[in-house]
Amino acid sequence: MKILAIADEESKYLWDYFEKSKLEGIDLIISCGDLDPRYLSFLATFTSAPVLYVHGNHDDKYERIPPDGCICIDDKIYVHEGVRIMGLGGSMRYKPGQYQYTERQMRHRVFKLLPKILWRRGFDILVTHAPAYQLNDARDLPHQGFKIFRSLIEKYHPKYFLHGHVHMSYGRQHKRYDKYMDTHVINAYDRCVFEFEAENPADTL
Repeated sequence: MKILAIADEESKYLWDYFEKSKLEGIDLIISCGDLDPRYLSFLATFTSAPVLYVHGNHDDKYERIPPDGCICIDDKIYVHEGVRIMGLGGSMRYKPGQYQYTERQMRHRVFKLLPKILWRRGFDILVTHAPAYQLNDARDLPHQGFKIFRSLIEKYHPKYFLHGHVHMSYGRQHKRYDKYMDTHVINAYDRCVFEFEAENPADTL
């Protein structure tokens, strides 16, 4: 399964210089947040692949302009061709905002998801906006990751953890790819494509 992951900045390659052939072979598109909803709608128009998304901390406009033809997976487990995908959007709370959470609030969201996690016997891909604590995050509060995300990885060992929020343009410490325990960690900033079944997805990024 070939997956296109996107986040934080609309890709000029896909939007400004779009050709339909660029989406050929893509089986699934996953947005990790902070993208113009019209960009997601645009991509959904030109592909038969599902377009899934979680909210970023700047996505208040989604209430007024929902991305047409796309599926919100916040606080859900979405299954595509047998692959279980769990979504938890938003960032650490650093000011009043609809999609900002304290660590405690994020833990409560995860607690409410536990019946679904047990029913599905875990999940294969964890999709978030913010990174996990001390795993490709930053020390300032706005870009600090959630400890509960690390706990989820440590307990359920998903194959992939996709996130955004920390732009790779911020500095070299924010990597496209990392690995934590058995989980491949991918920063979806801008765009990247990877093969779900790949033994070493870093080679396909």
